[in-house]
Amino acid sequence: MARTRESAALLHSVFREKTATVSNSEDLALCGRKLKRRYWALVIGIPKQKQGRIDAPLTKVISDDAKSERILIANYSREHLAQNAITDYRVIGPSVHGCTWLELCTFTGRKHQVRVHCAEALGTPIVGDYKYGWSVHRSWRPISQRDVNQGVEKHYNAPHEVSVKNGSVVSKEPLLHLHCRQITLPNITEALEQPDSVDQKQSKPNVLKFVAPLPSHMEASWDFMSSCIVSQQK
Repeated sequence: MARTRESAALLHSVFREKTATVSNSEDLALCGRKLKRRYWALVIGIPKQKQGRIDAPLTKVISDDAKSERILIANYSREHLAQNAITDYRVIGPSVHGCTWLELCTFTGRKHQVRVHCAEALGTPIVGDYKYGWSVHRSWRPISQRDVNQGVEKHYNAPHEVSVKNGSVVSKEPLLHLHCRQITLPNITEALEQPDSVDQKQSKPNVLKFVAPLPSHMEASWDFMSSCIVSQQK
C-alpha cells in the first residue's frame, strides 16, 4: 500500500493516530484520513439500547506482582491517567439463548477497548472473554447439547458439526467471539500523487476497504443461532 518513504510515514501515522511529518499531510487530513475499524462480537446479555455511543475513558492497572495488567474504565480518582475511548455499537441480530450479536466501530484505538466497553459500559461481556467477563461466565449457562439436538444440528453438514463444538457458543469453553470485520483507510498513494488544489480539499478521498471473514468458531456460532431463529419461526 505504501510505495515511497513519504507514503509509508503517512500510513504509519494513520495506524498510530499521530500527525505525520510530510508536506501535504494537512491536505489529506482535511479529506478525512482516519482509520476506521469495524468489529463483530457475540456478547452475553442484551444491551438496554439497540444502538448508541460509549464514551468512557480507559486506564491501565498493574497487578501487585507487576506480572499482569488490566484495562478499566477510569474513575474520577484516576482521571488524570486515563485515555479517551469512544465506541459506537448497534445490535445486528435478535438475541438467542441470552446472547446478542453486536457491530462495534471504534473511534480510538485503545488496548482492549472493545472488550472493556462491552463488559463494563454495556454490562454484556463478550463470549469467551474470561479476562473481563469472568464473573458473568461463571454464572452463565452455555447452550446445552440438548438444545443442539432439538432440531438445530440437522442444519449443519458433517464438517461443520465438528467446528460447532470446538470453540463456538455450543462449546463448554467458547473461544473469544470478537473479530475485526472491516478496516477502512484512505488510499495514501493516490492522495499523495494528486496535485494540491482547493477541489482536492473539498472532495472525498478514495478509500481502501478490507473485509475479513469470520473465524470458524464465530461462523459456527452465527450459523447455529440463525438456525435457532429459523426453528423458532416454524
